[in-house]
Amino acid sequence: MTNIARAGCLATTIIVWFGVCIEGGPKSSGISYKVLSPVTQDNLTVFPVVTESTFDTHSFLTLDEGLRSGSVVVAEEGGTPGLVRPHPPRDGSPEVWEEHPYPQHPRRGAEVNRLMLTNNSDRPLILLAGEIVMGGKQDRVVGKDRLIPARSEPIDLSVFCVEPHRWVGSTALFGGAGFAMAQPSVRLKAMADKDQQAVWDEVARSKKFVADAVSAPAAQAIAGTSSYAKTLENREVQYRMNAVAGPIERSYDKLMHELRAQNAVGAVVAVNGEIVWADIFASGSLLEKYWPKLVRSYAAEAVSAWPGRTKWGAAVPSAGAAQAFLDDFDARRESVESEPGVYRNTEMVGRDFDAFVLTSLLPGTGFNVHIAKMRR
Repeated sequence: MTNIARAGCLATTIIVWFGVCIEGGPKSSGISYKVLSPVTQDNLTVFPVVTESTFDTHSFLTLDEGLRSGSVVVAEEGGTPGLVRPHPPRDGSPEVWEEHPYPQHPRRGAEVNRLMLTNNSDRPLILLAGEIVMGGKQDRVVGKDRLIPARSEPIDLSVFCVEPHRWVGSTALFGGAGFAMAQPSVRLKAMADKDQQAVWDEVARSKKFVADAVSAPAAQAIAGTSSYAKTLENREVQYRMNAVAGPIERSYDKLMHELRAQNAVGAVVAVNGEIVWADIFASGSLLEKYWPKLVRSYAAEAVSAWPGRTKWGAAVPSAGAAQAFLDDFDARRESVESEPGVYRNTEMVGRDFDAFVLTSLLPGTGFNVHIAKMRR
């Protein structure tokens, strides 16, 4: 089983490692994860992951929740300002949300890989790499996992374009694509490669193979849009994705209900008999918020599998193989990005995998919020 370290290691220099604080400080307590028997539909297999202990994540806000409520605003840099909560009046009168230009950010004009996000809510915001925001001059995907503090000033949001041929404003502000996240192969290019052209190439590949899997009218509609999100929104593509995702979702929902007592917190994913991905969360409730989007992102990966690699009836990997994938964090290289007092994002590169661990450093937390692992 995998030992995931809590972030409460006391040291001047801290590198989070699995089960240990590498530099200074005592050995941290670990958390064990166990892979259970899978659910399979067509060429997609999902292994539930359970743990012995979870964390309180009720205070965290998801991007979809924030966009729906209007408490989170995303816009092009230099574009329409959002609602910004001013500092509390000194005379004790109530706060008022007003339209303000972005403070501390000069208007330099829109850029492909930059958006501005304001969290006006009283809760810290979770952003997961691969979440799609639609609107502005191009649809984008979030480029990395991170946390945004409550009542934040506008921050520069690192994103990748997934709509390469449009640079004309459709709407001033962005909304979320609640139906799905970017599929794992696109998320990998954003998270691990951090390369805009690689993201565009993967989006083009995905669109092409999705078009090859649908009828001529649907393929023509897909060819007529530059939007990856709108490709996934196509009625026939949705039908095919739901044909794969629906039974998995229903089976997993049933499992989730049965496994709540065992703390189901994630999944290991296989496509065409090959293990490709894992998503693990700090709590079952957090997983349940993301699960409808995640399972459809996995289904999109299955529908757009490489030609010649779709192995209908391919042998389903064993739970032991999935456990071995989840256990292997023998990294050759590690890098850490941190915002003190807010979050730490640890990237590990192994022989045949990339892994990312988002750790909350907010007061009263100090635990791993999300773990993503991908097979190279």
